[in-house]
Amino acid sequence: MPATTLDTASALIVIDLQKGLLGYPTLRPIAEIVARARELADAFRRHGLPVVLVNAAGRAPGRTDQPRATQAFAPGWTDIVPELGQHPADLRVTKLAPGAFGDSPLAAELRSRGVTQVVIVGVSTSNGVEATARQAFDLGFNVTLPVDAITDVDAASHEHTVARIYPRIAETGSTADVLALLSTRGSLS
Repeated sequence: MPATTLDTASALIVIDLQKGLLGYPTLRPIAEIVARARELADAFRRHGLPVVLVNAAGRAPGRTDQPRATQAFAPGWTDIVPELGQHPADLRVTKLAPGAFGDSPLAAELRSRGVTQVVIVGVSTSNGVEATARQAFDLGFNVTLPVDAITDVDAASHEHTVARIYPRIAETGSTADVLALLSTRGSLS
């Protein structure tokens, strides 16, 4: 379904588009996700709306059935990809768990700017993006997920999350849907 509404005070949250993930075998190439995220980030910036760049620099400490790497990230692994064109006004969040809200000041930062809606893109559909979307929804933000700007390494997880989870916590649509909604606002630059 196409996204139907973009609140006046919306923010873009870009999840884990960082150098260490560039080589991952994702369903949709990371370069494509980065290009769409950049297009959205540029549009949000032109409209004076917040852009949040999130990177993962750790893992939640709890035990899991699935083995997880325990070694430290290589230097540069957590750096946001330069193709996103980071601006000084962009908010930066470094997370140590799948969701971007967790122990970070992100909710307070967004609320201080009057934000009522978040558009979330990045990696991965069923982990970082889903966890952040669930947290945003739980915190009372309206959530929009342009599913062509999100990818995963696992097809079944991606398909399940897009079909079963996202519709319960968000509006879904495409990058073009969000850009069209932004274009109706007029430019602030």
